[in-house]
Amino acid sequence: MDLEERVQLICKRPVEEVLTIEELKMLLQTKSTPVAYNGFEPSGPMHLGTGLLPALKIKDFTQAGVKYKILLATWHAKLNNKFGGDLDKIRRVAKHFIEGWRALGIDESMVEFVMADDLISQKDYWELLLKISERVTLSNVIRALPIMGRKESENLRFGSYIYPLMQVTDIFMLGADIAQLGMDQRKANVLAKEVGPALGLWSPVAVHHHLLPSLTGPTKMGFDENPKLDVQISSKMAKSKPESAIFIYDNEEEIRSKLRKAFCPEKQIENNPVIDYVKNLILRSDSDKILIERPSIKGGPVEVNLTQLVELYQKGEIHPLDLKNAVAEWLIKTLEPVRKRFVSEELESYFPNVFSKKRNFVA
Repeated sequence: MDLEERVQLICKRPVEEVLTIEELKMLLQTKSTPVAYNGFEPSGPMHLGTGLLPALKIKDFTQAGVKYKILLATWHAKLNNKFGGDLDKIRRVAKHFIEGWRALGIDESMVEFVMADDLISQKDYWELLLKISERVTLSNVIRALPIMGRKESENLRFGSYIYPLMQVTDIFMLGADIAQLGMDQRKANVLAKEVGPALGLWSPVAVHHHLLPSLTGPTKMGFDENPKLDVQISSKMAKSKPESAIFIYDNEEEIRSKLRKAFCPEKQIENNPVIDYVKNLILRSDSDKILIERPSIKGGPVEVNLTQLVELYQKGEIHPLDLKNAVAEWLIKTLEPVRKRFVSEELESYFPNVFSKKRNFVA
């Protein structure tokens, strides 16, 4: 695989931003097996945005010859008071996350799972964190806070301010050449790019992916000064809102039902979550196609790439319901290995009092 092919894989949708392409190319030319990382708080059931989307990007990176480290951010979740700060529950969910990605078919020969417990137990971790803290201001830290923290910074527990410093420390302790996180975490990665060289370390390449939107449509909550990014962060799929999310273990009828109810305005492309799923999960390359089953009176079945889909949808030649049905069938097929791996009883054991008998998120 040549350089351009590797770059194309790494930058493949749902990637939205690379800081910078030139740095990425130089890295791939000078290091035989670069290391990328992403971090996940084990905070609840896995939905498309925490399970399927990362799995697709992990496959892109490993196919491009990049070793991928997944940080199970247990202590980070504790700082965010997930599961009431109960580390035993958080660690249990971390193991569940690993099984979810395994079921989605990641290449474990190129993937390493790292528990934050192991990372922060290293003496060098806290020494580096203190050195980083000497190089940043309080305003730097507040800008890099997790999204909720930015809005409520005056009322946060002090431990929350350590969170961005841990994110930066994680990158260097993991030896990550590439920080591959969501667009909502870009400010922490930018901070790492600034601090690294000042400490005699490196400036990691930052690869930021799109955030999958909720099924319920766009909203604005003031999470970012950039209006488009604010909508993306505010509207992202969330496990705490079951009607907004498709969980990777949802059964066939649940997937179909949720998509039937999804926000999907006729002829509208922008801020349309169903179109978004097609673009960032299904038709990620120009050669990818999806079959849309239409009534014969509407032209019958049609197989389209993304450009063709957008054109036909804007003209009203593809109905929202037909699009929803096609996306549902693709997800049902893609998530089949996960449904086989997880049964509802097992989910209950991981998330006691979280899933009801109808498997709706209630906590």
